[in-house]
Order: sequence, then structure tokens, then C-alpha cells
Amino acid sequence: MAKPMTNYDTLDLTNIHDLRNLLYAHNMRPNKSFGQNFLINRSVLEKIVEAAEVNAQDEILEVGAGTGVLTRELAKVAHRVVAVELERDMLALLDKTVGNTSNVELVEKNLLFIDPTDYFEHRPYKLVANLPYYITAPTFRHFLESTNAPQLLVVMVQWEVAQRIVAEPGDLSLLGVSIQFYGTPRIVARVPAQSFYPAPKVDSAILRIDVNDEVPLTLEERNRFFRVVQAGFAAKRKQLHNSLTHALHYKNEIIRECLMEAGIEPSRRAEMLSIEEWIKLWRQIEATRNISS
Repeated sequence: MAKPMTNYDTLDLTNIHDLRNLLYAHNMRPNKSFGQNFLINRSVLEKIVEAAEVNAQDEILEVGAGTGVLTRELAKVAHRVVAVELERDMLALLDKTVGNTSNVELVEKNLLFIDPTDYFEHRPYKLVANLPYYITAPTFRHFLESTNAPQLLVVMVQWEVAQRIVAEPGDLSLLGVSIQFYGTPRIVARVPAQSFYPAPKVDSAILRIDVNDEVPLTLEERNRFFRVVQAGFAAKRKQLHNSLTHALHYKNEIIRECLMEAGIEPSRRAEMLSIEEWIKLWRQIEATRNISS
């Protein structure tokens, strides 16, 4: 039986020896199924807080709080931190490391079932997190599409994923379009794999997304818009008119006409279009759909 710990407040969670002792005391080890890679680089922690421009008035949503290593840093500066953790053993540990911090609220919930209005009503907040790799894309979609989206996101993601998110037209992916539709992403810093325990196989990146004040389409329109975008990316390396014809079940000549009306050469590929071009194309397809119906 592991010996209980009593000096949680003095633990340095970025110190590998302290972290291992903490996990051992709670009969725990990193859980691969939950994507648990614990940050042990203090300079990276500081860069995350700095990138989020956290101040004494800020309310912060942290999803996947883990050991509380980032929670502690955020709580030093922010007015309030809502720290979400699903795994029960980790939540019990988190209660020990940050439970006595007056401006931290612990929430046991799957982050994809978090409704920000339940915790912030319609007040502005920032989302700051070290995201497990396997849930990165669903997390972005869930919060960016929320009725109370964060004003800013600063998250740790896999390096290759961050590159896809910030890519420009010519190298855009469906993920890049789905995030750039809502805001402007940029890579703040590259984070070596050795900054984590256990070390993952790839490097990570601190990614900042400044969310637009207004979204160009209504929620219902956005759903239809992204169906068109998904159709465009459905067949890699295919010319856009072929991808859209096949995925949307329109006649090829109709798709070609929509593309030309939007000022887009039909032979271009999905990764070449800008967000503005996608919206123009969607409007043309919508107009055609309305006429035919």
C-alpha cells in the first residue's frame, strides 16, 4: 500500500520526482486510454499563461485538468478557474493538489458534454488546456460552435495538428477550415516531447486561437455550409467539381456553374480554397438548391 501524502501544497508538479511520488501515493500511473501525458516543463507552463494573457478579471475554463499543474498556474492570476476532469481517480488527486484553492471550481464531466453557459452564463471566458491528442478536433468543434464560445483558446496540441490548423489556402485541410471559419489561429511555440511524462512519440505546440466577434452564418446555415466543405474534402486529390458532384449528388454541370459563379475554377482542389471562397461557393449551391426546390 502506498503511503498517503500530506504536503500537497509544497509539491512541484513539474518535478518528475515529485510527480512520480504523487502518482505512487495514489496508486496511479499515466493512463494511455485517456491520453495522459503530464507536463513537466515549467517554462512551457509560463508560455501558456502568457499566451492566454490571463489577468485578474479573467474567468478560465480548463478541460482535462489532470494533476492540476496548469490549474495552479492559472489560479495564481485569474479571477476564477473552472477545471474539468472526467477520470475519477485523477479527479480525487486533483482535489488534493488544487481543492483548497479558493478560486478553483472542480467539475467531474466529459468535456464534450460541458455547456459553457452553465458555468459562465453569457459572460466572456477563455479556454486554456493541454488537450489529449485523440479528442482535439471534437473539442474545438464543441466549444467553437457553442452559443457561448470562448473569446480565446490557448491549447496544447500535437505539432502536426497545429500545422494543419494554421495552414493557408493551398495546404488547407477540413480541420483548418473548420477552425479558421471561427477565428484566427497561430502557433505560439513548439514543445518538445521530453516536456511530458511519459514522453509522447511526437512534439506538441502551444496554439492560440482568437475567436471572431461574429460568425458569418447562422447555426442552421453553418450545418449546411460544413456539409458542402466536407463534400469538397471527401475525395483527396480530386478536382473540386468531381468531389462535390459525387458527394452532394448534383449534376456535374450544375456544380461547375456554381463554381464559376463563385469565381472558382472547377479544376481547383479543396485545399486551395480560402474561407471566403468556401462561403461564396456555399451561397451559390444554396441558391441552386432553393431554385430546384
